[in-house]
Amino acid sequence: QVQLVEFGGGSVQTGGSLRLSCVSSSYISSGNFMGWFRQAPGKEREGVATIYTGSMSTLYADSVKGRFTISQDNAKNTMYLQMNSLKPEDTAMYYCAARVPPRGIYYTMNPSDYNYWGQGTQVTVSS
Repeated sequence: QVQLVEFGGGSVQTGGSLRLSCVSSSYISSGNFMGWFRQAPGKEREGVATIYTGSMSTLYADSVKGRFTISQDNAKNTMYLQMNSLKPEDTAMYYCAARVPPRGIYYTMNPSDYNYWGQGTQVTVSS
């Protein structure tokens, strides 16, 4: 069983930065996938970024490429999402998730492919 807890949400102005953290209750070995998702009011949950804990290769949604960076510190059981140049459209509840075991080595940002979720942390970007 994996428990995930997110930290670091808050309110910033357009152009600001935030760093989200996701702490796992247990060690997530290499060979699994972790991801960040977000959900705005009235919208479906969407994938933001995913990372393969083996090679640390990453995949980003087009809307955040060049602005967000996902990373994983296996020694600290912690995943991060560095968010720069934030825009009002980034406002959402942000969730971290894990695919453990991954049942296949492929990148996906389909929420239904992830079996562990955090409780979410709110990010609000004002104009």
